[in-house]
Amino acid sequence: MALTWERALADGFQTGEAPTWDEVCALAGGLVRAAAGAGRTVGFAESCTGGLASGAVTSQAGSSEVLIGSVVSYACSVKESVLGVSATTLAEAGAVSERCVREMAAGARRCLGADACVSISGIAGPGGAVPGKPVGTVWLCLSGPEGERAMLRHFSGDRAGVRLKAVACALALHLSALVEG
Repeated sequence: MALTWERALADGFQTGEAPTWDEVCALAGGLVRAAAGAGRTVGFAESCTGGLASGAVTSQAGSSEVLIGSVVSYACSVKESVLGVSATTLAEAGAVSERCVREMAAGARRCLGADACVSISGIAGPGGAVPGKPVGTVWLCLSGPEGERAMLRHFSGDRAGVRLKAVACALALHLSALVEG
């Protein structure tokens, strides 16, 4: 079954098999076409995916028309200094939290000047789990002209699988906003 944005956002995607890089890139191609058709620009604020989402988009011809950029904010200091995530959010809620990804996405829009940005922060494993946040916990947030949409996912699989699922979900968030408006 082909990887669609609807499938990537479905609950069953969390525990299913990880998509392949080729499937993720095909989804990115759909994002490039949809954003170009809508005259919209996109960006990312990536933590646990380390640039994979923007890498998937730039693997596609025409990506320069729609992708403004990406901030890889792996360290909390970058989340704070570049994206404007508050020290209070990081201290109280942590980097893997709804508050953090909301601030990351809004900060990326300000920083990049894109119409919409998706942020991703999570625990890809194999280590890094903390009480209440097991390996595979990933928060994502879309910030765009229509508002914000945050979601929590608990992806199964190894580090590579969690990261690929997170990227697919991030691309799907962008696509859903373009398709559903």
